[in-house]
Amino acid sequence: MSKADILRYMRTSSKTDNEQILALADKAIEIIKETAVPKTLCRVFDCEVGEDTVTIDGVTFNSKRLAQNMNGCNKAAVFGATLGIAVDKRIQIASATDVALAMALQAAAADKIEEVCDNLEDTIKAQYGVTLRQRYSPGYFDLDITEQKKFFSLLQLEKRIGLTLTDTCEMVPTKSVTAFIGMEG
Repeated sequence: MSKADILRYMRTSSKTDNEQILALADKAIEIIKETAVPKTLCRVFDCEVGEDTVTIDGVTFNSKRLAQNMNGCNKAAVFGATLGIAVDKRIQIASATDVALAMALQAAAADKIEEVCDNLEDTIKAQYGVTLRQRYSPGYFDLDITEQKKFFSLLQLEKRIGLTLTDTCEMVPTKSVTAFIGMEG
């Protein structure tokens, strides 16, 4: 985990010398390291990229920006990643008792899920010997958040890694990511 990134997520300078803020970041890092139970699921599919659609395993996602991002790719890595429900519970408890710690935990958890996603990308690159496009998730730009329902059905995330979707298409646990990654090579 990157303390500098966590401090940035906390909206403070990564070069701060404020001992209280640094101690808070250190505490949050330790709690997230102890609490997080990362789980990931990734599958690689053939894909067809149109002008404003991407079709993966017969499921069409409507987004001009996603299509632009994946233009030229004929395969896509599709993944879900989560830190687990214990992280959400720990942040919720801190929110009621120590707002500053809750903010630091949010920042540390955000950094940890990014680390999990980055490690998954490294694994995909090594396993398939490809270059990856930028991750692209439901809810970004013109890829409507409701497309998350199609995404979940494609991977069966609830059954496989315990990631669920609310009626408003928010993920539970909240420190989770779903994304498409175009593959070149």
